[in-house]
Amino acid sequence: MNLELINVLHEREIFSDLDIHFAQFINQLSDYPSEFLQIAATLVSYFTAQGHICVDLAAPLLIENGLYEIHEPAVMLAALKLCNVVGKVGEYKPLILEQSRLYLYRYWDYEQSLAQQIRRRLAMPLPDIDQAKLQHDLNLLFPKLDETVDWQRIAAETAILYPFCIISGGPGTGKTSTVIKILQLLFSQNPQLNIALTAPTGKAAARLQETISQTPHLINHQLPQETYTIHRLLGSLPHSPYFTYNAQNQLPYDVIVVDEASMVDLALMAKLVQAIPITARLILLGDKDQLASVEAGTVLGDICAAALNENTLENSTEQANILQQHIVLLQKNYRFSEDSSIGQLAKAVRLGRAEQALALLKSPRYDAIHWSPLVTADRLLATLAKNVIQGFTPYLQAQQPAEILAAFEQFRILCALRQGPYGVIAMNRLIEHILTTQGKIKGNYRWYHGRPIMITRNDYTLKLYNGDIGIILWNENNELLAYFPSPDGQIRHFLPNRLPAHETVYAMTIHKSQGSEFKNILLLLPEHDSPVLTRELIYTGMTRAKQTLHIWGNEKIFKTALTQRIQRLSGLGRTILQ
Repeated sequence: MNLELINVLHEREIFSDLDIHFAQFINQLSDYPSEFLQIAATLVSYFTAQGHICVDLAAPLLIENGLYEIHEPAVMLAALKLCNVVGKVGEYKPLILEQSRLYLYRYWDYEQSLAQQIRRRLAMPLPDIDQAKLQHDLNLLFPKLDETVDWQRIAAETAILYPFCIISGGPGTGKTSTVIKILQLLFSQNPQLNIALTAPTGKAAARLQETISQTPHLINHQLPQETYTIHRLLGSLPHSPYFTYNAQNQLPYDVIVVDEASMVDLALMAKLVQAIPITARLILLGDKDQLASVEAGTVLGDICAAALNENTLENSTEQANILQQHIVLLQKNYRFSEDSSIGQLAKAVRLGRAEQALALLKSPRYDAIHWSPLVTADRLLATLAKNVIQGFTPYLQAQQPAEILAAFEQFRILCALRQGPYGVIAMNRLIEHILTTQGKIKGNYRWYHGRPIMITRNDYTLKLYNGDIGIILWNENNELLAYFPSPDGQIRHFLPNRLPAHETVYAMTIHKSQGSEFKNILLLLPEHDSPVLTRELIYTGMTRAKQTLHIWGNEKIFKTALTQRIQRLSGLGRTILQ
């Protein structure tokens, strides 16, 4: 890796203009400007933009699909230590060098802050619990039906016994139903508790609220009925990265529950945990095997990996064992069993067993999962038409808004990418063309009866959030309105011109589908390999299906994707275990 290669990768638009200008600026600030510093600064800017917390200058560097190495890394590290713009641990400099890991200061600070908060919570004394009442309530909420291990009960008990708890499990393992029972157990111990329920997106927060409102409560009816996005809970300040609630002005709650925690990036998680009093309980729910946050960091995955001694220090086993006591992995799937075709496929994909996954998809024994070779782009229209008409006709034939919205959730096309012939943008246009030529919709208009839309920007006034899905329909007065389901089971409607930013959503990216469930799914993979094609992406997409899953793809691309994992560089696990 040298400046000549940096320039080549910049010309190929792999390194951005921002990466290059940042590196030049840092080099100009230094009292020891050098090629080493410019290369290192370019790399840390690039890797942070790719979702990493740092860059390891002593390890092979995966840039796009190529592996590169620093020439004489020991010499580079020695040169960086001489620069006044590069600090060591505890210093306030633009860049921080910890061993061979180079950070932008603010991400090093976020990592240190979060790790310190977690260590403090691990060291907290156990809460004062009425054990007899707890066991009575556990028996009521989790009656023993057989001799198998009840992981939900173990998760609930762990959450009551410890002030910090992580509950991880795949789709259908009952994370949300478990946390509802945890809340009932907490209220049984102390009816005066002040509890906040939060999630990283408005869609996830609304879904949690909907589940709580529809779940019978065996112990009491005091569960909180309102949920918050993390930004709303902390109190976003306009045009500012800071919040109303912070380390100096902490949240007034006794218990904080964070749903879909795998989607929370390092910066937001650090700010959230700082704002939670050390005496308050913190419960994180998520799927460690699912897609990570869009922004930098894989917080939930890093913490769970540290507990399992994955990629951490050999001499950290004692602290890892302590951390492990605070983490429960839900292992029984209530949506589909290990013996079901989707269950078997999910396990094969999660473990990276590509040949087994393909064999399952192609097996004539299973009706619920199917594999089809990806057709060329010029044949896609004809091949897709049958699936589009079959999948979307039911909702277009339904009459009432509630019935239409429910029918639309029965089928979805998921794409790995947004751009390209097999991406979301092209796919939505293609689907509109098919349905228009079949006379199902009038897709040549901007607003038409039956147009499905997805909100892409939160609007707290209208209570419409990024990821919410609605449908444009004629009402009895011949007005076109946008209809959306609400968490309380009612249907709300809005004039289309009042809506925040939105887009057509016959097809959606796998990233946008996180947390959703659809009866039938067509999962479309691209014709070329891409850095975003990973095991976690395939796993997340296929586990959205409740009944049937069709995957269209290239076998080589599919196999490659299952060998690629989201491996974001981070020191969080190591720092927690120090």
